[in-house]
Amino acid sequence: MNVQIEKLKFDDHGLIPAIVQDSATREVLTLAYMNAESLARTIETKETWFWSRSRTSLWHKGETSGNTQRVVDVMPDCDGDALVVLVEPAGPACHTGARSCFAESTTTNQTGLGDLLEQLYQLVQEREHVRPENSYTAYLFNEGLDKILKKVGEESTETIVAAKNETIEPLVAEVSDLLYHLIVLLVARGVTLEQIGGELAKRRGP
Repeated sequence: MNVQIEKLKFDDHGLIPAIVQDSATREVLTLAYMNAESLARTIETKETWFWSRSRTSLWHKGETSGNTQRVVDVMPDCDGDALVVLVEPAGPACHTGARSCFAESTTTNQTGLGDLLEQLYQLVQEREHVRPENSYTAYLFNEGLDKILKKVGEESTETIVAAKNETIEPLVAEVSDLLYHLIVLLVARGVTLEQIGGELAKRRGP
């Protein structure tokens, strides 16, 4: 993060707009404002800090909710009067619980498998960072990789057994369980869905 704070153009209130984007997908998560101090803290801690215009105070994103944003990069625009902040979110960006402040509603209308897997991946990532009690996902991360691998093996076997069933409902249920545990494994090993998609694209050929 090569940001020279003294060269940025803050407005008359000492603020500069910061567009926060998911570093993996480039989805816009929120538009917030920073002053020189919050930007300095963002760079120092590698987590987002903003200036709350309503409370007139510094605001550390996720301080109370746990939905922090790990900063990957901060990039000023060509005029130095706006910022793009690339982050790895550990939960929803919006106070409504939506992933993005620009979502149409607090409940997503996306029903495609790719969208649902992405949402599930983000939720599992959040559970890895913030491990609430009584969360099965948090339990798996607490138990470690061997436990996760064991569950993947168990769900694979149950999927095979379900595939021999005359009705498809058990197969649908077991494949869903398997996909969930595979995503837990991917998060545990730091593998992204984009990497899996890239590998599948290569295999598809022209």
